Amino acid sequence: MLSSRRSRRLCALIAALAALVMVAAGCGGRGSQTGQEAKSINIGYIAWDEDIAVTYLYKELLERKGYTVNTTELEVGPIYAGLAQGNPDLFLDGWLPQTHADYWKQYGPKLEDLGVWYDQGTLNIAVPKYMTDVNSIEDLKGKGPQFGGVITGIDPGAGLTRTTKAMIPAYGLGGEYQLQTSSTTAMLASLDKAVQEQKPIVVTLWHPHWAYARYPLKDLTDPKGAMGKAEELHAIGRANFSKDFPEVTEMVKKFKLTDDQLSSLENEINSAPKGQEQAAAKKWADAHPDVINSFAGK
Repeated sequence: MLSSRRSRRLCALIAALAALVMVAAGCGGRGSQTGQEAKSINIGYIAWDEDIAVTYLYKELLERKGYTVNTTELEVGPIYAGLAQGNPDLFLDGWLPQTHADYWKQYGPKLEDLGVWYDQGTLNIAVPKYMTDVNSIEDLKGKGPQFGGVITGIDPGAGLTRTTKAMIPAYGLGGEYQLQTSSTTAMLASLDKAVQEQKPIVVTLWHPHWAYARYPLKDLTDPKGAMGKAEELHAIGRANFSKDFPEVTEMVKKFKLTDDQLSSLENEINSAPKGQEQAAAKKWADAHPDVINSFAGK
């Protein structure tokens, strides 16, 4: 009986020591227990079309390589705060140097900038290509009646809306046009209807966006620079990301998409039924092997 109790106490002690060893090993980073790269990765994303698209593309490609990939949709503030605390591991849609400047200033010193994968993040005024006499924002002047005196915009609180409101007086359009705001969905519905009927419409839009792949659109040139400069889209990792995920880091640093490639990827995923985003990403990846091989290998 005494021997049995001693045996149980010894087993309990061994188990406790083993648990302590595991905890201590875990403190060194997720990949440090085995000395190999961690195979479970958490990707956080915001509900912006380009981020949904590239997140599901990476989920598909990393799962092909044997990773377990968890994706979580969050607001942009919690994404940065979470990265600074170590979860999620990766965020693929950091807009710098302007849109996410405040978050980067607050959390950037605790994060890893893994590089730029797209460098044409612009705010735009766009019209259908069949409007051959309108090629610059300056060309809108005097043509208000064609457009019903309306620039069709998106959400009232959007940065694009604020920029457009400043653009209108900069080009002397204030007495001729009114910015009509409601939602991105309403703007796209108006755009779809106008294109189907081949009617004039001028909208606020941005790159990257799937609408450029779905509709015959052109951005109006902005000689006064009122719509601002292009931004870069960065991949951002938590602290020690490159140490814990060297293979993924190599992929991310090679990752580049052109505007046409990104628009077509977004359009493929946006056109898919809800819940089929990864299947759409797989379809796009299979149709673009050269793009995939350039950063993910065969």
